[in-house]
Amino acid sequence: MNDTTTSRAALRAWEDGKPDNFFTADTNLQHVLRRYMGESAYNAVTGQFTQTGGVCADELDQAAKVEDLIGNHPRLDRWSGIGERIEQIEFHPNHDVVGRLTWGTGVLALQAEPGHIVEQLGHYYLLAHNGENGHMCSVTCTAGAVRALQAFADETVKAKFLPPLLDADFDSMQHAAQFLTELQGGSDVGANTVTAQPNGDGTWRINGEKWFCSNINADQFIITARPLDAPGGTKGLGLFLVPRLLDNGETNGFYLRRLKDKLGTRTLASAELDFVDAVAYPVGDLDRGFKNMVEAVLNTSRLMNAVACAAAIRRSAIEAGSYACSREAFGQPIASYPLVQETYGDIVTEAYAATASCFALAHLIDKIDTGQADEGDVMTHRLLVNVNKYITSIRATEAVHQAIEVLGGNGAIETFSILPRLYRDMIVFESWEGSHNVLCLQVLRDITRYHIHEPFFSFVQAQLDTVTDARLESDTAQVKKALRECGRLLERMVANGERYAEAHSRRMADLFGYTAQAALLLAEAQWELDQGLPTLKPDIITHFVNRHLRPGYNPLDDEGFLPRIERLIAAV
Repeated sequence: MNDTTTSRAALRAWEDGKPDNFFTADTNLQHVLRRYMGESAYNAVTGQFTQTGGVCADELDQAAKVEDLIGNHPRLDRWSGIGERIEQIEFHPNHDVVGRLTWGTGVLALQAEPGHIVEQLGHYYLLAHNGENGHMCSVTCTAGAVRALQAFADETVKAKFLPPLLDADFDSMQHAAQFLTELQGGSDVGANTVTAQPNGDGTWRINGEKWFCSNINADQFIITARPLDAPGGTKGLGLFLVPRLLDNGETNGFYLRRLKDKLGTRTLASAELDFVDAVAYPVGDLDRGFKNMVEAVLNTSRLMNAVACAAAIRRSAIEAGSYACSREAFGQPIASYPLVQETYGDIVTEAYAATASCFALAHLIDKIDTGQADEGDVMTHRLLVNVNKYITSIRATEAVHQAIEVLGGNGAIETFSILPRLYRDMIVFESWEGSHNVLCLQVLRDITRYHIHEPFFSFVQAQLDTVTDARLESDTAQVKKALRECGRLLERMVANGERYAEAHSRRMADLFGYTAQAALLLAEAQWELDQGLPTLKPDIITHFVNRHLRPGYNPLDDEGFLPRIERLIAAV
């Protein structure tokens, strides 16, 4: 064979050698789910996870790839053929293919009863190996709407709108969207001006413009609006549900201005819209509207956004690692070169770290929902959900970029791998559900007002207290030092005043996030070692701690550096 034939055969071997099941290929995910769910519950649903993992690596992957090709993206059809106003979004046929596969996993039906968030997010993580794919935003927003209705809606509203959101049949289900952003009030939600006026029959009329409305094809819109007699700021915002259609089948009072032409998430329809006397239903007490939106809707979205980022990092490790093992340069696989090994080590390490923090949060939610949590768990969740969303989105963008580098020029080609699509999606994921600055400042405000750092520090310490294996001793000691540094940094920020604290809030979030992830990885590693399970975690943790938490660390002085990155890539 000539060189071209040989090289193309190697590329075919790379494609054919990728996992045909994202679940069975992910030993780390299996261990994490088993640990949090318990042996019996995990074994009972392993078959469902295996089915989801196979679908995501095969049919869903192929369908999503075609839907994202140029020319296959959503378009707005405002009128029917006979002149009826329909404000309808038209999609490529593969949109429904992906949707049926997604809803068929039962990912949303799992929310019908409390205590299934770890399980739900296991499926979501597998689905998100294909990026946003036109439906992950829909799943996320629907999950938030379900939580809001379950927690706050009166029985009439709940009975009318909740059941179709939990339907696992794509052809009969309804899905939801959440609209907060207005032109004058992006992160400054208190500046929002969309109004709500009572009709006298329990419904309200909504008027005004929403600026960024993703999943605009949804059947139910969860929105904030200000009653006419309400005060300014976030305290005056109520939470409402606006159905897409009225009971008589007519389009409710909204008009789409245009679809957003986004850098990423291109198969997801996002729009600008005007409400004109749209019929709406209150969700909970209106004077708690914004708080309810944050607690039930935004915090749900922030965690699911982070899980999607963890999945993107994992997919990047799959693409880069398998490519490096099959691609030859200068007579040997590029996986044998230390620079490639280090890059892969960085990616796979961040995949493990993001998975650790995301599923720890999911476990906290299950404890809260089932009445097993204490106030410290609630406060820890409140802090960590914001830090986690911030840090996983940054690391995901970096990881996808690094994976593209491993593929070289091929990495920039849209039809060669999923990586360009993931990279575009990750840029959007960084802004969704709160920009970095907003999240870091929220953490700072919550610490100042409610001292939520204290239960968070206790939570991290509790993870470290479980670690006893000598193989983890050095890294455990370093993470304990980092936890003490978290306290010292916070004291310094507070002592130097509000402006100083705000200026350094991202440094605080970085340190808090890396420390929590490292402690969680250590606790996972100890559990796996106790169970006698094969694990990469000792090497993963050392690489992670050296990157983020060991001041002055220099790989040039570390005799274990080269053997460690060799072991990590050998596990591809």
